[in-house]
Amino acid sequence: MPLTVQGAGTVESSRFRQVLGRYPTGVVVVTALDETGTAIGMVVGSFTSVSLDPPLVAFLPDKGSSSWRALRASGDRFCVNVLSADQEDVCRAVATRKTDKFHDIGWRPSPAGNPVIDGAAAWIDCVTEQVHDAGDHHIVVGRVLVLDAGDGDPLLFYRGGYGSFAPHPAA
Repeated sequence: MPLTVQGAGTVESSRFRQVLGRYPTGVVVVTALDETGTAIGMVVGSFTSVSLDPPLVAFLPDKGSSSWRALRASGDRFCVNVLSADQEDVCRAVATRKTDKFHDIGWRPSPAGNPVIDGAAAWIDCVTEQVHDAGDHHIVVGRVLVLDAGDGDPLLFYRGGYGSFAPHPAA
């Protein structure tokens, strides 16, 4: 006998955000260079590892995002920068609609030439493997080319605000 759920399919977007806001997410900035060599990027809260063999990661940009359109037009390589707990200002600067978001943000080129943000907790240089359609977002799967970790705890987003997390020492 099939399970019937009353009200299924009528989830209000505000309720969806409220409930899923109970799940903390890391904050990353996906970067690349445009055709003029200018750093471009976007803040992403939906990022995950996908596979160890081959090494794959994924992020989920909004289809309507102008930053995502610019990243997609820049080619198939990108770098995921895991922001450190003290980089909320970087997050806010990249989240703006300004043309030159990286004017006051220090960065160096990754081995593939993508911007690695100074002070990031980690960075992951990738080449796009696949882009899947997923409602009002895309699922971008990237093959990891090279990666490294910095110091510091990650910046987290939870219930509409930013914070950090430091694990308890192992007993």
